[in-house]
This record gives sequence, C-alpha cells and structure tokens, in this order.
Amino acid sequence: MGYKNLQECVTDLKKHGQLIQIDLPLDPYLEISALQRRVYQAGGPALLFTKAVGCGFPLLGNLFGTLERTRFIFRDTLSDIRRLVDLKINPLSLLKHPLDIVKAPMAAYHLLPVVTSKAPVLECVTNLSALPQIVSWSGDGGAFLTLPQVYSESPSQPGLGKSNLGMYRIQLSGNSYEVDKQAGLHYQIHRGIGAHHAEAIARGDLLRVNIFLGGAPAMTVAAVMPLPEGMPEISFAGLLGGHRIPMTIIQGHLPVSSEADFCISGVVHPAKTLPEGPFGDHLGYYSLTHEFPYIEVEAVYHRRDAILPFTSVGRPPQEDTSFGAFIHELTGPLIPTVVAGVKEVHAVDAAGVHPLLLAIASERYVPYSTVRQPQELLTAANAILGQGQLSLAKYLMIAADEDSPSLHTHDIAAFIGHILERADWRSCLHFQTATTIDTLDYSGSGLNEGSKVVIAAAGPVRQRLATEQPAGLELPPGFGPACVCLPGILAIQGPSSKQERGESDSLLDHFCSFYFERGVFNGFPLIIICDDSRFTAGSLNNFLWVTFTRSNPAVDIYGIRPETRGRHWGCSGPLVIDSRIKPFHAPPLVDDPAVERKLDALAAPGGPLHGLF
Repeated sequence: MGYKNLQECVTDLKKHGQLIQIDLPLDPYLEISALQRRVYQAGGPALLFTKAVGCGFPLLGNLFGTLERTRFIFRDTLSDIRRLVDLKINPLSLLKHPLDIVKAPMAAYHLLPVVTSKAPVLECVTNLSALPQIVSWSGDGGAFLTLPQVYSESPSQPGLGKSNLGMYRIQLSGNSYEVDKQAGLHYQIHRGIGAHHAEAIARGDLLRVNIFLGGAPAMTVAAVMPLPEGMPEISFAGLLGGHRIPMTIIQGHLPVSSEADFCISGVVHPAKTLPEGPFGDHLGYYSLTHEFPYIEVEAVYHRRDAILPFTSVGRPPQEDTSFGAFIHELTGPLIPTVVAGVKEVHAVDAAGVHPLLLAIASERYVPYSTVRQPQELLTAANAILGQGQLSLAKYLMIAADEDSPSLHTHDIAAFIGHILERADWRSCLHFQTATTIDTLDYSGSGLNEGSKVVIAAAGPVRQRLATEQPAGLELPPGFGPACVCLPGILAIQGPSSKQERGESDSLLDHFCSFYFERGVFNGFPLIIICDDSRFTAGSLNNFLWVTFTRSNPAVDIYGIRPETRGRHWGCSGPLVIDSRIKPFHAPPLVDDPAVERKLDALAAPGGPLHGLF
C-alpha cells in the first residue's frame, strides 16, 4: 500500500531512479530554492539535500515536481479513488463491474484515522531557529515553511470530525517575531482555519494549532485539497495514502500526526496580529507586508530521522502546478455532480490560478429558440462563483457545450478563441464591481478586495479571428508596437501607468476614443494594453500571466465605442484590457543573477550538477 512516512517514500524513489542525493554545501538562502526551480522546469527528479549550509536536517525538494512522479507516489490507491468517484457519479456502473461494491468499502475504511500511542515525531525536541531557514527570493522578509500541514479543530466541536488540515504560510524568522517563540500564520480568505479562528475569537478562546511537516506524502496533498464541507482532510489523506492515518492523542492538546517528520505546537491569540511578509508567491509577484495572526510556539518536535520537505513558490508553472493537475485528475469528474449543468471548470495555472477560470456548461433553457444567447450559462456561472475557492476568481469565461461538444477547457488557446468568435461585448459581460478576490492579488481595490467579470458566450460564430496585424495600423502617440498574441488578440505597448488605485486611466479612454470612427481592428475583438507587447505575445503563458494578474475587471476593462443600457455596460467595438503594471501593484519576482551564475557553473560540463537541468 501507500507510504506511511517520508522515509519510505524517499527510499523507494531513490530505488526507482526518481530521486537524487545532492551532497554539495548549497546555501538555503536563495541557492537551494533556485536549484529546485531549475530542476522543476527541466522535469527533473526529486532532490535530497544532505549538506545544506547551516542545516541540521536533510531537505527534500521537488517531490511532486512532475505529474508522472505524483501518480507514481500514489500508484497503489488511484484505482480505489477512481472507483469511489465513479460510484458517486454513476451507481449503475456496478451492474457492469459488480465486484467493485466489495472493493469500495475496503478503500473507504482508510478514511478513519487510527489512534496510536507510538509517535516517532515525538522522539526529539528542538526549536524554530534549528529548522532549516529556507529563503527563496531576495526580497523575502525571512524564512518560511512552504509545505506545512496546519491542523486545527473547531473550538465549539473539537475532534477529528470537525478538523481542518490546510497549507498556510508559516514565517519562521524576520520582522518582529520573537526568536523561537513566535511564528507568522498567513492564511488567505475562504480557508478552513478561518472558521475555527472566528469561533475562537467569538468565544474569547485561544486557537490551538499543530503544524506538521513531512510524514505520509498523502498528508501534504490532502492539505491543499478543495474538499467539500464536512469531509476532514485527514480522512482523505487516509484514502489517498492507502492506510488509516495514525494520530497520537496528547491530553489537553491537539492530536499529533504520529508519522510526521516535524510538529510545531502552539496557540493563536483571539485577535492579535503582527506584520508578516513580504514573500514571493504563486502569482509571480511579492505578497507585501500585512498584519496577520501569529502562533505562540510551545514546542517543536521531530523524529530522529527527520527530513524537511520544501518547495519554491513563484510565477507558474512551479511544483504546485503538479499539485493542481493531480487534484484535477482526482476531482474533475465530480464537477457535474456539484454544479448542475457544468461539464468542466479549469482554474488556469499560468494565470495564477484564481485570476482566470474557464468553464463549459449546458445552455438548454430555450432549446427551441432560433436565437441562442447565454441564459443557463449565467446560472451556472453564478453557481461556480459560489463554490469554495472558485469564488475568488476575477475572470470567468464560460462556453456552451452544445456549441462545440469537442471543446475542452484545458486547450486554453482553442477555448479562448471559441469565446472570442462568439462574443458580443454589448451583452456578454457581467460584472461584480465590489467583491472579494485572492489575498495575494494586488490588482484590486485593496487587500482581498476587487471585482469580477463573467464572459459568457453561446450561439453560432459571429466573427472570424485575425492572425496577422492589421495593415497600416495607426496608433495614438505613446502607444506601440503591436504584436499578435493569439488569433483575435492584439497586444499593444502603452505608456507607463500612473493611475491611482480604483481609478480609471484617461490615457486608455483616449486610446479607445481614438478608434471611435476607425474599423482597423477587424478580426481582433480583444486588445491588451501592456508594458511590453513582445514579451506578452511571446508565449501563451506570458499572455495569460500579464493579462489576468495585472488587471482589475471593473476598473481596467475599457471598450471601443462603449455603451451603457440601464446599468449594463458593453461596447460595440473591441474590448480593451489595461494589463500594465500599476504603481500600487506588488513587484514581480526576479531571479538573483549571482545565484543563477553559480548554478550555471555547477551545471557546466564536468560540474557536479551537469545534466541535472
């Protein structure tokens, strides 16, 4: 069955040639994370660092660095999970495979954690400053744990049944935290621990937390799973890991994951905060310093053979991309059972996950009508934006399954082209102008604040998309050059933005009015104003990253020949998205040149890392 701890996993991966040991004295400040990113981009192996400078524990990076390796790690249980998912979707499948009804309960048995008195994680005691202090980016405010499993329970209904296991940023050093006594707790909105914290504040209680590191790989994946309300992540970890998760009960404290490599135990005060950050994050920018809760650390435990797992967070794709792809494989088939009429939903990793959702749903409200337009699609869109972390999306593009049954959301370029061919900007834009967005997204009107737009398209093709720049294209002063990103999408370089947060830019109004009488954009229904048009058009990933991480729909969407009917805004000419970096945006992440030169030298022919990336 599955691995019960990280040591079993490391041994097996090494045996199968999917892990290499690195004995070089690399620095946990910038160097190790930079190497992990390089190896990830090369599709390379898991990395076990045994002699990291100043580290008393080995480090494990890139464990989930490829989807194939992630599948390999859980190869013993994937068929059981798929069987249970299939039974949820199609109970009639039992008529074809009646023995499945016997096998399914055996897998479901692993949902129940098992209480054990044996806990390798409690064998040794250390302190926070003795943990490897990994810093990924030069602008980071200190060291932080990148793969923690933060365990909490409902203060009013304690127990595993109302527990939450989530992956939240834990700052180990820097800022004003007391050394070895305090650690930052950064959790974003709409996370499970938030409900527990709110309960504790209402009751005036301390919120107890345990932070596990390592252990069964299934625990790490479970901590990032978007599970339905009421299903404990530890139960899913047992299902994925192929065994009941052993937990050790300590009187007066939270249960401990017995096979974890580390456990940090402490309490969160009801309403006290300290400055946390900045840190490089998964949108490809720094998340800046803000007040967040912190943990008063009571104890740090570890097993004798402890390994500290880590990853590096930055502009996608990164290792967490494999997490997302694996999670989609497991949960994607359940989408139609959760939201009626919805066939697929894809949170686009290259756009930072939350900024852009693509969806396919049914449009069946008036199948007899000779004119097809989005109706059921809007019902589905509202339902999607009401589901867990999907509610943090800024852009939701949704298409009708009936228009192209072969269309899939993971063929991103084809999907966007399908939308643009059918888009009528006078009617297909639906805004939420003051709402919540991702905590890490600085394009909005404030922390956690911004807007959303649903772009719904149904019906026959309305326009053919151009693939070559219009001949003789005239641009207003200060704009240009223009480059084709995708069919129907033109990137135009604009002057540097000077606009204030929440305000539109008169330069963009001027740009749109410049073309009021001109029809030069025929075949290009979407115009992206950006800081570097060649970079933006250089790849699909560049277009997605620039366009959707640097714009706030209610402020940064403009239109040529705009019109407002009642309270509904649209335009009869091309849609224009201002995706320039604004003065209030967080700075993008940049690799350290000296570190990159060192890695280049180590990977040169004859070097100790040659052939690794």
